[in-house]
Amino acid sequence: MTLALKTQRLGTTLVERGLLKAEDLTRVLEEQRRSGKVLGRVLLELRLLSEEQLASAIADQLDLPFVDLRRFDVQPEVVRTLSELHARRFQALVLELHEARCVVGVVDPSDLRAQDELAGVLKKPIDLAIITAEQLTQTIDRIYRKTEQIGEFAREVEREIDDQGDVIDLTSMSRAISDDDAPIVKLLQTIFDDAARVNASDIHFEPQERSLVVRFRIDGVLHVQVEADPRIAAALMVRLKLMAALDIAERRLPQDGRFSVRSGESRFDIRLSTMPTQFGESVVLRLLRQDTARRSLAQLMPPAVCESFERAINAAHGMVLVTGPTGSGKSTTLYAALEGLNRPDVKILTCEDPVEFRIAGINQVQINERIELSFARVLRSFLRQDPDILLVGEIRDGETADIAVRAAMTGHVVLSTLHTNDAPSTPLRLLNMGIPAYMIASTLLAVVSQRLVRVLCTYCSEPVLPPTDEMSWLRHQVGEERLAGARLLRGRGCSRCNGLGFTGRRGVHEIVEMTEDLANALQHASPLEFERRARQQIEGRTLAHAAADLVLAGKTTVAEAMSIAATGRALG
Repeated sequence: MTLALKTQRLGTTLVERGLLKAEDLTRVLEEQRRSGKVLGRVLLELRLLSEEQLASAIADQLDLPFVDLRRFDVQPEVVRTLSELHARRFQALVLELHEARCVVGVVDPSDLRAQDELAGVLKKPIDLAIITAEQLTQTIDRIYRKTEQIGEFAREVEREIDDQGDVIDLTSMSRAISDDDAPIVKLLQTIFDDAARVNASDIHFEPQERSLVVRFRIDGVLHVQVEADPRIAAALMVRLKLMAALDIAERRLPQDGRFSVRSGESRFDIRLSTMPTQFGESVVLRLLRQDTARRSLAQLMPPAVCESFERAINAAHGMVLVTGPTGSGKSTTLYAALEGLNRPDVKILTCEDPVEFRIAGINQVQINERIELSFARVLRSFLRQDPDILLVGEIRDGETADIAVRAAMTGHVVLSTLHTNDAPSTPLRLLNMGIPAYMIASTLLAVVSQRLVRVLCTYCSEPVLPPTDEMSWLRHQVGEERLAGARLLRGRGCSRCNGLGFTGRRGVHEIVEMTEDLANALQHASPLEFERRARQQIEGRTLAHAAADLVLAGKTTVAEAMSIAATGRALG
C-alpha cells in the first residue's frame, strides 16, 4: 500500500489506537529511513500489523470509510460497472452505484491521477472508501470470473464450426495443436485458467441433448460453469485427445491419458478419462497441481491417529492399508507416508495408475493395462528388485491382493489402498477376495479409513442454530454435556471463499490396529466377531466422531459432518 502520508502522524495514530508499541514504531521508522519505503509497507513486511488494521487506521486519518470486503455485500453487477482491466490497473472496486455519484473502494487514496481517470471512465463523480489490496484481489478473482470469456470463446468455436459445416477437419485440428490463436485452444486455456483460479480439482465436459455442460468440482462439490452449444463438444474432445496422445478416431470405447498445462505460475499434470455416452463422449479431467508443497502426516492427521499410523508404516515388515471412496485423499496420505520413509538407505518402489506426483529418490512405475502392465505383473517383478518398501496404488483384484500379502510376509513393508466403507470391515474385504485369514492376521498391521470435509471460511463464519434433525445427530455423537457449550457456525459466503462459505477441506480419520486379540478373532472366530471387536477398539473414535469434533471446533457445519458420516456403513 503506497500512501503519501506523514509517517510520524500515521505512526502516532497507530500507537494511540494500541495497534503498535512505541518501541516498535521507533524500529519501524529506522527501517523506513534505511530502506526508503513508505511506512505502511514496512509495517506489513515486519508483520506488525495486518492489512485490515493498517487500512482502517489510514481511513481514520483521512476521514474516509474503511470497507471490509469480507463482510460487505458485494454486488457483482455493480462491480462490473468497471472492467477487470481498469479494476486491476487502478486497484479499485465500484461498491455502490447511485444516479448522481458512485462509491469506489481504493487501495491507495493518495493516487489523485487514478481517481481522475476513474471518474472519467465511470462518467460520474466518485466518493472514496479504503479497502485492502488482498481483499481487492480476492474480490476481483471472484467477480471477474472467466465464465463470460469462456462463453465468448465457445461462441467463437461455434462460428468456426458453422463455417465448416458439421464436419470436423481433423487435419486442421491436428495442425492447431501448436496454434495458440485457435479458438478451441483459447477456450480450453481459459477454462484451465478459471479452474486454477478457484482451485478446482476436476473439470467435467458433459454433452447433453441440447447443450455441452462444463462443471468444476470445488472442494468436493460440482458447480456448473457454462453451458455451450453441443456442436462444439466433438471439437473439444478431439483437441483434448490430441493433447493426451489418444486415438481421436475411437469414440466407442473409454480411453485414459494424461498431459501437462501451465496456468499463470502454476503447473498442472492432468489425468484425462473419456466415456462414451448417449449424446457423445463425456470427459473428466483431474487437475494435479505440481507446485503445491505436500503436507506431512502430522499436518494431515490428528496426533493420536498419526502416532498409530507412523508406528505401523515404520515396522520391519507387514501391510498398511488406507481406505475410502474416490476423492477421499488416500493418495495424499500415502504420498505423505512415502515422503517420511524416503531415505538414502531405503529402496522404495511404487506401482500406480496413474503416477500422480513424482518424488525424487523413489522408483515409480506407471501401470498400463493396454500393454498388460498390470499391478500384479509389476508386483511380481518388484520382488526381484530388492525393495524395502512397496506401494501398490490400489488393490483391485484377488491376484494383486495375494501378491501384496505374500510380499508383506517375506520381509517387505507394503502400503496400498482399498475401496471400503470403514476400517473395521477392510480385512473382511480381503477375505472376500480369497486371501486366507491366517495370512491377513499375520501381515496386516493397520487400516486407516478417511474422508474429506469442507472447512468453513474463517472470514464469513457466523453463529447458526441448526435444524432439529442435525442437532439430534450431533447430540448422539458428542453427548449433551459437550453440546451444551458449543458455538455452531455456518459460512455466509464472501470474496475469500468465492461466495461458497467454505475454503478447502481437511481429513477425518479412523484407524484399526491389528492387535493380538483381533488377529485371533480373525483366524479362529467368525468374521462378524472380528468386526465387532474391531468396532469396540475404535469406539468413540470413528469417522462420525471425528467429523462431529470438527463441528464443535467451529471448523465445519453439522450438515457437512452428517454427509461425510453417511458415506460409511455404521458411522451414525
